[in-house]
Amino acid sequence: MKKVLFVCMGNICRSPTAEAVFRHQIKQSGVDKDWLVDSAGTHTYHVGESPDKRSQAAARHRGYAMEMLSARQVAAEDFQRFDWLLAMDAQNLRGLQKIQPMGCHAQLALMLDFAPSLHWQGGDVPDPYYGGAGGFDDVLDRIEESCAGFLAHVTP
Repeated sequence: MKKVLFVCMGNICRSPTAEAVFRHQIKQSGVDKDWLVDSAGTHTYHVGESPDKRSQAAARHRGYAMEMLSARQVAAEDFQRFDWLLAMDAQNLRGLQKIQPMGCHAQLALMLDFAPSLHWQGGDVPDPYYGGAGGFDDVLDRIEESCAGFLAHVTP
């Protein structure tokens, strides 16, 4: 079984969006039984809360379900439990690197490292929380492409 954890700051916008998109993509590919997929935040701002209503609306418009998700914080055991921890931006990647236990097997990377569009590779998935509605669609565009790229990367 392959295991991936998507990580952003509060786990209410970007990382649950990535979780929902990736769950949809692996189900469409018929490999969902081969995966453990989750999301978490580096901070405790929204623990226990549902994803942001604007994220849910944008996702629902594209056919993704997020309403059943609940925010949680990254835990030390996540570094042993998951094969991949994919951060939505460089700040959260640095946060993960700081708390990564010695000897863990998880690979840490930026989400957009897997985007086939070269102009996005190595960049950040922008946080739409304080922006307008268009930001949530931009996040979905980047995450859809990156999730597909990640799935292609890890699929033999």
